[in-house]
Amino acid sequence: MGKCFYCKGNMVDDFSNYMVDLDGRFIIIRNVPCHKCSQCGEVSYSGEVVARLEEIVTKLKETLTEVAIVEYAA
Repeated sequence: MGKCFYCKGNMVDDFSNYMVDLDGRFIIIRNVPCHKCSQCGEVSYSGEVVARLEEIVTKLKETLTEVAIVEYAA
């Protein structure tokens, strides 16, 4: 899988939550596929996942009032 950029620990496939703060309005996306360091917990996302996160945030940004919690769906 690779090594962690920060501590050089092993990166493993996992899931995480992704949060965005848009001027006091929050979007939380749950169960996002990621690579997580088994040593320090640092999280990274593939380019494909980042593109999907951007799509989700863009769609929710227009209708968001204060907080939105959604599931990640590929």
